Amino acid sequence: MRDASTARGPIDARGTIAVVPDAEPELVGAVERAGGAVAPLDERTRGIVWSGSSGGAALVEALERAPGVEWVQLPWAGIDPFAEVLPRFRGDGRVWTSGKGVYAAPVAEHAVTLTLALLRRIPRRVRAGEWRRDHASRSLHGAEVVIVGAGGIATELLRLLAPFGVRPSVVRRSDAEVAGAARTVTLDRLVEVATGVDVLIVAAALTDETRGAVDAGVLAALAPGAVVVNVGRGPIVDTAALVAALESGHLGGAGLDVTDPEPLPAGHPLWSAPDCVITPHVADAMATTPALLAARVEHNVRAFLGEAEFLGRIDLDAGY
Repeated sequence: MRDASTARGPIDARGTIAVVPDAEPELVGAVERAGGAVAPLDERTRGIVWSGSSGGAALVEALERAPGVEWVQLPWAGIDPFAEVLPRFRGDGRVWTSGKGVYAAPVAEHAVTLTLALLRRIPRRVRAGEWRRDHASRSLHGAEVVIVGAGGIATELLRLLAPFGVRPSVVRRSDAEVAGAARTVTLDRLVEVATGVDVLIVAAALTDETRGAVDAGVLAALAPGAVVVNVGRGPIVDTAALVAALESGHLGGAGLDVTDPEPLPAGHPLWSAPDCVITPHVADAMATTPALLAARVEHNVRAFLGEAEFLGRIDLDAGY
């Protein structure tokens, strides 16, 4: 099957994009504004805009019904809801794109919010119930910060953190330099780069390599009173090790928008762990999500029509 980036133009491709499983109005409008037209899923379909955050089996069924599909747009930055089925499509010639980078600004903003709240001991202060002064607060200014991940969220984090004069290190698959980072190292050096660090922010995709990367050894290497923030994926952080580090007092706090397991069940030790703030996977600010995704879809429909370059291309071998 040919690469959809060679599609011949709007006469051939118009009317061949299906928005499934639900024809969300924002996404339908995005397709049409870009010069395409939404059509039901059938053998004429050449592009799919997937409107559900899960449903790997349903996606496989859709591709079986429309074998001529040349481009698939998935909705979120992470593709782990489809991880079980995507490997079978490796090397199929299709273009696969996701929402990576689309939600970088609100997610990075959320990460900074959690970081500041933890450093300033806001969780315990809002629960105090009485006037109790202490001097346990810490400042973000000049802090040593490690960011795990080098995608759009990390890029936005580096921009937001710059006014604080932090010394940021980025941990990624390769040691290629990242603009705004003081240093860039590979994941196998995470313990080394985390040693003595004040803030660790996880903003990476979940892959076989990153799963469990923030383990007991990494947490122990952080400076006493350090804070950990996770806006990437829950399984990147070893939950049992995190609970132990919080309960021991070694960590100054944890801010988690994602957890393992997720949803986090009532009564789980993380809910009562000291200085732990949990938000229910809402860092992307849902009020802004439809418009942000629609803009990505609109751009990629134009790319499908040969008028632009695809954004958020997925490497099925790498898993993101």
